[in-house]
Amino acid sequence: MQLTSYTDYSLRVLIYLGSHPERRVTITELADAYQISRNHLVKVVHQLSHNGWITTIRGKSGGMHLAFPPEQINIGTVIRQTEPHMNLLECFDKENNNCSISPACHLKRVLYQARKAFNDVIDSHTLADVLGSHSAEIVSILDVNIQLARKGRSRMEKSAA
Repeated sequence: MQLTSYTDYSLRVLIYLGSHPERRVTITELADAYQISRNHLVKVVHQLSHNGWITTIRGKSGGMHLAFPPEQINIGTVIRQTEPHMNLLECFDKENNNCSISPACHLKRVLYQARKAFNDVIDSHTLADVLGSHSAEIVSILDVNIQLARKGRSRMEKSAA
């Protein structure tokens, strides 16, 4: 199973916000930290806000922050809200199943069990579990990325002038 980039980015946004609980974070800062397209992040942030995981504030001193403490943000719930489906095989989608052996195949049962086990694990963890004791290390790594992105923009602005 592979999660979509959208889900990956959603989790990264939550991790970043959870690592910076003391202040509001901007989309530009997130884009720089993760080296991800700002346009992609706008969509992700909008959906996270719509789902109630984050609070956004518009304007010059705006930004975003978690709407709940990390201990109250369940990873499984976030993943299910951002993934279009959790179908491992074509036969998991009854409406679009064209597999001719589906009625007799036992692989589907095995993979249903695997999906259930996956869901059980992600449902048993919160954002606080993901942040763990490595929050400072995460912040340090991402701060380097931000500084590199800002240096790159500064060089581009100087060469354009």
